[in-house]
Amino acid sequence: MEPAILDFLGTCAAFYPDDAVDASIGQQRQWYDALCAHFDRPLPTGMATQDRMVEGDIPVRWYRPADIRTETLLYYMHGGGFVVGSLDSHHAICAELADYAGAELVSVDYRLAPEHVWPAAHEDCFAVLSSLLGSGRRVVLIGDSAGGNLAAGLALRARDEGLTGILGQALIYPALGGDLVSGSYAEMSHAPGLTTSDVAYYRTVLRAPGDSPVAHPLHSKSLAGLPPTFITVAHFDPLRDDGRAYASRLAEAGIEVWFREEPQMVHAWLRARHMSEGARAGFEALCAAVTRFAAQD
Repeated sequence: MEPAILDFLGTCAAFYPDDAVDASIGQQRQWYDALCAHFDRPLPTGMATQDRMVEGDIPVRWYRPADIRTETLLYYMHGGGFVVGSLDSHHAICAELADYAGAELVSVDYRLAPEHVWPAAHEDCFAVLSSLLGSGRRVVLIGDSAGGNLAAGLALRARDEGLTGILGQALIYPALGGDLVSGSYAEMSHAPGLTTSDVAYYRTVLRAPGDSPVAHPLHSKSLAGLPPTFITVAHFDPLRDDGRAYASRLAEAGIEVWFREEPQMVHAWLRARHMSEGARAGFEALCAAVTRFAAQD
């Protein structure tokens, strides 16, 4: 593993202990907020942001870079196991993506479990997507971890309900409904940063039905008709094979798909993009894919 990633893991553990899921929800959020604040960065020069409400009561943050080169909107859903995370947790990540792509970006502050179980987070994200598409703009879906699950579920629901205008989806170490017992769930069950028991905990808290393809996209009978897709996973991550399997199924369905496995990375490596060469390369690949999708407008 890259030495910088070992340093990254040490910093993360200092803020967010390995047994964090055993703590109260309030304590988990306090630790996570402190971790995110530590890794926050100054926004790119000229980046403007504005907090708004969509559909009356769903908070979003709108990012507008100084140099806009496309009318396509980027739509970001943050990770955090559906339990932690906010508009602030991925603030700099969203700003840097928007700046690289030369596109406005909207991030959503969806409702969190356990106060709001399935399908609250998905419904919030879908309401925002419907509003963005209804304005006549085209959209690229982006999400990491739990947010990758939400993005993939939105693409499936939009396809099934006949919504058009999604130009692509970028899924970053997504949780897609794997079986929790085989493949990387067994091989990387005690991986640093996220364990298989952590994944099981988050599923239990969310209480999504096991037979829902929107909640568990790997369970979808057909992936035909989905937009072009970029998937990136970390080798040392129990969720790794969710992304591998989804990429394979997309290709079998005839969907244009790009897949990257970051060989030295761990879950949540996006936060290490300014301290690790491997994470920096992975982030640049993500930015390039999002830019390519957005340029189709």
